[in-house]
Amino acid sequence: MRQIVLDTETTGLEHKQGNRILELACLELSNRRPTQRTLHFYINPERESEEGALRVHGLDSAFLADKPKFHEIVDDFLAFVEGAELVIHNAPFDIGFLDAELARLGKPSIRSYCPSVLDTLALAKDLRPGKRNNLDALCRDYGVDNSGRTLHGALLDAELLAEVYLEMTRGQESLMMDIEPSPAAHSHNTVASDAPAIRPRIRSLSAEEQAVHAEYLAGLEKANKAPSLWQTLQADSAA
Repeated sequence: MRQIVLDTETTGLEHKQGNRILELACLELSNRRPTQRTLHFYINPERESEEGALRVHGLDSAFLADKPKFHEIVDDFLAFVEGAELVIHNAPFDIGFLDAELARLGKPSIRSYCPSVLDTLALAKDLRPGKRNNLDALCRDYGVDNSGRTLHGALLDAELLAEVYLEMTRGQESLMMDIEPSPAAHSHNTVASDAPAIRPRIRSLSAEEQAVHAEYLAGLEKANKAPSLWQTLQADSAA
């Protein structure tokens, strides 16, 4: 499964008031593991940042003046994210800004390229009712070091969110099979063999682990407003 953890910084809070994206960062996960592939742009937003936004990100017009405009980076961005599930904290905010930028260029919405969007803020609220669920609070509660976060920055925030997301959903890893690798697993060459295939060792889940998994699936389905793949596969298997 390919996922893109995404974050933006903007000139203000409302895209409907003409505010624009000025920083965009993406970090790739493959089967819940960082691939080390990232995409990061500072963008000339062609307008000043609002005072409150400038205090948050510290990226002034002088710094952004020689940076590419959104139309110059959009093709690279879309090629990087296309087909992946987007993982975003407070997804409606970033999706709204991305859609506004794409609309200016006559392009369809971001969901045309990435139909699946996971909002980690909605997921956190379901998993942690009554608790603070901003990125700093999640880093603190899940033991993610955010000591370098003096200002908001899209790339740093995407890296922190990736760690938080993996910690928040760690329970599902207990469902993965422990597969004992063969000695040839580290080789770059494939050699035919008549040896019997190695069977995976499957560990039964405890009642506590099953409860954690059920709670995670419920939160995931509520956030995405759709049945999870796990539930779909279980239904198919039962049929």
